[in-house]
Amino acid sequence: MTVLHDDDSDPTDALSPVPAAAWRRDMPVTGRVKFCYGPMDCGKSTLALQIDHNLARQGRQGLLLVRHDRSGTAQISSRIGITRRALEVEVDTDVRALVRQAWERGKHVDYLIVDEAQFLSSEQVEQLTDLADEACIDVYCFGIATDFRSELFAGARRLFELADELQPVQVEVLCWCGRPGRFNARVRDGVVLRTGDTVYVADTAPSTPGTGSVGEVNSDTTRSSTETATVRYQVLCRRHFRLGEVGPDASGPGQLQLA
Repeated sequence: MTVLHDDDSDPTDALSPVPAAAWRRDMPVTGRVKFCYGPMDCGKSTLALQIDHNLARQGRQGLLLVRHDRSGTAQISSRIGITRRALEVEVDTDVRALVRQAWERGKHVDYLIVDEAQFLSSEQVEQLTDLADEACIDVYCFGIATDFRSELFAGARRLFELADELQPVQVEVLCWCGRPGRFNARVRDGVVLRTGDTVYVADTAPSTPGTGSVGEVNSDTTRSSTETATVRYQVLCRRHFRLGEVGPDASGPGQLQLA
């Protein structure tokens, strides 16, 4: 029988799913990418602002980014009335450049909060993973998974593919029938729309007078004033999304309405 003598090797390493402790200490530290997702009205923006608050209290410094906030301005806004200024991510923005600019101003960046992340391009999501892997920045993304056709947004799809952690937001949104709502239906005059532009955002407005409830964002310069007056979004369960049924009183104000 041949006996191997190698004082520098651990014979269990070949069977272990992770490197030995000494090797792990030599591995570079990287940031993590987390994607929190859910339907409209489930509190994603509120959670984003809470995480930013908690991290800042620990002495960490971060940047807040947003793409198409419901308010139409560069900020992260929660429907319960909390807002924070943010940097707008445009269609051609290199997210890495935003971080480099912060560094040039002498600002250390420990984390990024990215709201409405479903509207990011696949390339911008990959830039976020670059920042996590190469600059050790933690990235927290928040957004809707699927569009009004129940198909994944491009940004959400890439986050599902690349994120270290996926977490559905736990606040439950109900369909009009009382079952859990998962699908963001686009409704015009009581009819669930199945075709149209994926990104269809509008200015916010109260769904009913005197309430703090606001509509879902999105701006599209091709929209006519007639369209914006009659189109709204409503969260439905799978069955009623498939059937196109928006409730017994389809003429009433929507759960989310475009102004």
